[in-house]
Amino acid sequence: MLKNWVVVPTCLPLVRRRCHACASERFRASGKFRVNANHKLIDAWLLALCIACEETAKLTVLERMNVRSIRPELLDRLHDNDPGLIVELLQDPAVQRRNRIVLDWDNAWRLDTGGSDCMDSEVIDVSVHFAARIPVRPVRLIAEGCGLSRGEVERLIVKGKLVSAVRLSGKLSGDFTFTLKR
Repeated sequence: MLKNWVVVPTCLPLVRRRCHACASERFRASGKFRVNANHKLIDAWLLALCIACEETAKLTVLERMNVRSIRPELLDRLHDNDPGLIVELLQDPAVQRRNRIVLDWDNAWRLDTGGSDCMDSEVIDVSVHFAARIPVRPVRLIAEGCGLSRGEVERLIVKGKLVSAVRLSGKLSGDFTFTLKR
């Protein structure tokens, strides 16, 4: 029987970047954008606050773009400080690369198993879907979803009782399936 699990974000992730004021390495999105126009060129930043000293950092979203080349609905969302846009931009690989940031998803997600119990049958097939690109170790997800320890999950992998088409070591942020044989 196929069971569906979903990894769901519970809040915005922290942004890992060094603070120039206090040397802390974590920022939280403030929920606000700053948009600056200079004649026909526009710049836009997502503002982030240091969790230690509240210093503001600007994460570049748009840089020296011609105003006419930007979709009007994007400009409206920037001016309205749209929370959905903040989520989209934080997860955008181009924005992460441009600003040299990494997202810290610790305590910002949960696993929704739909109330299913892993121990109710001999063989179960589970499909894991990620609602956002959240890098998580599959061993941790399986342990949490099945109520096992991580060591026990790793022993099941070694014994061949837990199999998947993807490598279960390391981190994943994309959908995968696995089969557990008890």
